[in-house]
Amino acid sequence: MDAITSRLRSIPTWAVLAICCAAQFMVVLDVAIVNVALPQMRESLGLSVAGEQWVVNAYTLTFAGFLMLGGRAADLFGRRRIFIIGLTVFTVCSLIGGLAQSGAWLITARAAQGIGGAILAPATLSILVTTFTDPGERRRALGAWSATAASGAAIGVLAGGVLTSLLDWRWVLFVNVPIGIVLLGGAWVALPRGGQRGPRKTLDLTGAITVTAGLAVLVYGIVSTDVHPWGSAQTIVSLAIGLALLAVFFVTEARFAKDPLIPLSIFKRRSLSVANGIAVTIGSAIFGTYFFLSLFLQNVDGYSALRAGLAFLPVGLCTLAGALIASRIVQFVGARNQLMLGLGLAAVGLLWLSRVGAGDPYMVHVLGPMILIGFGLGLSFVPMTLSATAGVPVHEAGLASGLINTTRQVGGALGLAIMATVASSIAANHGLGRHSVDAALTTGYQAAFAIAGCGLIVGVLLATLLPKLSTQTATAGTERPSVGTLEREQHTEDLVVSHSAVPQ
Repeated sequence: MDAITSRLRSIPTWAVLAICCAAQFMVVLDVAIVNVALPQMRESLGLSVAGEQWVVNAYTLTFAGFLMLGGRAADLFGRRRIFIIGLTVFTVCSLIGGLAQSGAWLITARAAQGIGGAILAPATLSILVTTFTDPGERRRALGAWSATAASGAAIGVLAGGVLTSLLDWRWVLFVNVPIGIVLLGGAWVALPRGGQRGPRKTLDLTGAITVTAGLAVLVYGIVSTDVHPWGSAQTIVSLAIGLALLAVFFVTEARFAKDPLIPLSIFKRRSLSVANGIAVTIGSAIFGTYFFLSLFLQNVDGYSALRAGLAFLPVGLCTLAGALIASRIVQFVGARNQLMLGLGLAAVGLLWLSRVGAGDPYMVHVLGPMILIGFGLGLSFVPMTLSATAGVPVHEAGLASGLINTTRQVGGALGLAIMATVASSIAANHGLGRHSVDAALTTGYQAAFAIAGCGLIVGVLLATLLPKLSTQTATAGTERPSVGTLEREQHTEDLVVSHSAVPQ
């Protein structure tokens, strides 16, 4: 490959690619790696059911809320500098989280870790796009970057099981520290230096803070209903504050922000709006599947953390396979039809999984649904991203790509909160005097899987509203493109960016 010239020496581009892929992999890994460690975390720190959710949601909400702000910061202050800052925050907060002595300590560290991930993730993609300017090399680089994002979720669950079983739950966080230190050294040497060109923009801190705080309070109000009923003063006040903060965000973006985090005019494009609605349903399905299936296998079927991690491997591999196949078949079936097919398969898998019972054989009642869920969701990532970026001007392409990732993360957090509330309520009222605890828990988990499946059916219906994309848009072309076409090609070939936060 060609070499990029830094101030001191020429660095091979493969080193830049390796650093960016490893950093993105680590960010995705941490969405999923804690799932199988949740039972040990609960016992060690005395976490409640809501506390378990917040170990996942605290990371997800801050990651989603500050993701677009991280991209703006890279443009304003330099990609290399922001990469190093984000990686440092992520690594330090991983260490702090691993040392946690209480649930509040752990959840706070996870929230700060999410901010670090939000700063880091956009910089990895920006560095690759500016480093690999040749269309062929860029295509291969983005393919490698997307593959690491796709594999991060599956390996995260497996790694979580291995570390929890052989060492301790704290190592699902400690593992980031040596990796982060190595990457910091590599980034300092290999990443290209240089100032950013183009118009200077201000950071929309008000927008990032209000949207993140609003979503956090809204989720808190939902997950607290296992203790405080829906009609209680605390629940009503929490939901009202959350909605008020979100209202402030929308008013700020529409009228006051000089460089808004999300220019609301972008939602006038039907394809983008529908695709983001679909992203919400996909995020909910992914988070719900990983969270509740992990709890079912360990709390009901008695799996060890390691065995649970291995049980998740098929869904991750099927997601990766579906994502790789998706880019080849979308030009023949179209984005709309492929979304309907992929979401439909995943919905069938989740509804099938909602019939699983305590003690049912894994090979018969779990593996089949997981294959359908993984492959169906994998098929959906590419057409979802295509639909979200179709017809978007070049200067808003990055915004559209960041938005689809943000809505998927937000959908996952809100969906998980709703599913957990319903599952907890059903399990608590299932009549433990007549049924075993396992049966009560299973009934709650079944309801969660059913909700996720119905959500994907909504996604199928939304897909019918998508306009038909041209073959040129779907394939992104193979001729040497112009600068503007390169930007669109990057988002077309970003096969699994949307999968990067699967519990990432």
